[in-house]
Amino acid sequence: MPDTPPHVKVNVQEVRTRNLAAREIVSNLSAAMPSIEDLWLRLYAALADVPALVSEITRLASVLAKVRRDRANLVAAGRASLKAERDAEPDPLYYLRDELRAQGHLPPDTWGRA
Repeated sequence: MPDTPPHVKVNVQEVRTRNLAAREIVSNLSAAMPSIEDLWLRLYAALADVPALVSEITRLASVLAKVRRDRANLVAAGRASLKAERDAEPDPLYYLRDELRAQGHLPPDTWGRA
């Protein structure tokens, strides 16, 4: 079963562009209608949250991609270990240990390989 991410429904660049346009509109309207300054400040503050949220989405997508890759590598190593056992290889757990070591879950082996 492949480990494919679900379809991404948020276009981060579009969100940034629309946010910038909305901030410009609020800025222009607040200059034209200063009598409701409190409303403009609240709207501008809400719009100011979007760049931080976009950055967090981007960061989390990167973290998720790494976790998915690591998981896929562990699944492959587990399958290789099972196949090695069926084939009566002398050290069927080698593949799993090697991947766990590569991901930092085991100390370097005695041959000095990390």
